[in-house]
Amino acid sequence: TFSLSLAGFIEEPERKYCFECDSEEQCQEWIEALKRASYEFMRRSLIFYRNEIQKMTGKDPLEQYGISEEARFQLGTHK
Repeated sequence: TFSLSLAGFIEEPERKYCFECDSEEQCQEWIEALKRASYEFMRRSLIFYRNEIQKMTGKDPLEQYGISEEARFQLGTHK
């Protein structure tokens, strides 16, 4: 069993979720899934694939949306 407390929600600042698992393996699967769903994981994935596409095509895929220079899409910066 493990619990997760979410901070920063104005409506429910003390909200807590409890997860029960049948095995240690299942617990680790949940933890990994939650990590993969995080903003930072998604941001890093976007940056990685953006760079891969740019290497393959020579074009920045975010440029067409006018957001290629936004700090949140650069390495080493945070939201």
